[in-house]
Amino acid sequence: MGSGMMGGGSGSWGPGMMSSGYMGNWWLAGNGTRVQTLAQARQRATAFADRLGLKVGEIMQFSRNFYAELQTTDGHGATEVLVNPTDGAAQIEYGPAMMWNTDYGMPYGTSSQTRISAGQAKNIALKWLRARDTALTSGDPESYPGYYTLHTLRDGKITGMLSVNSSTGQVWDHTWHGTYIATSRR
Repeated sequence: MGSGMMGGGSGSWGPGMMSSGYMGNWWLAGNGTRVQTLAQARQRATAFADRLGLKVGEIMQFSRNFYAELQTTDGHGATEVLVNPTDGAAQIEYGPAMMWNTDYGMPYGTSSQTRISAGQAKNIALKWLRARDTALTSGDPESYPGYYTLHTLRDGKITGMLSVNSSTGQVWDHTWHGTYIATSRR
């Protein structure tokens, strides 16, 4: 799986589909206020996380959206969300968080056997990047139910991210973010 999996860019899972209501807990409508800072994105992600009994970890700003890690109360990765900078809408992130997450995604309540370790996921990501003849490397894997997400790095600096399915080893490039701008850790 690659950047074309969801039709490239934001793919077929966009705010229009999500606002129809059938996605339930996977969508928080915007409040009409532009989100321009990491602090504002954290507020919107927190409003989303509170509905699921989760807390917000890392927040990242990209040219097309804000990204937030949601964690369980004991600090384990739960899922990932996007915050729309135009109106503050928040939703489960396209791709792996929606399609591979066995606790908070479309296969909600299903289980998949973890066959790929975090170390193997990093090696798979590095091989995938090399096969595309990029100068990118991968950061350390962050574990979510059913998959890992890793930052892609150029000369040690974040450029984006990709995910590795913990059962199959498939890779999904997060092409929808745009250019990386900044990170806020909590």
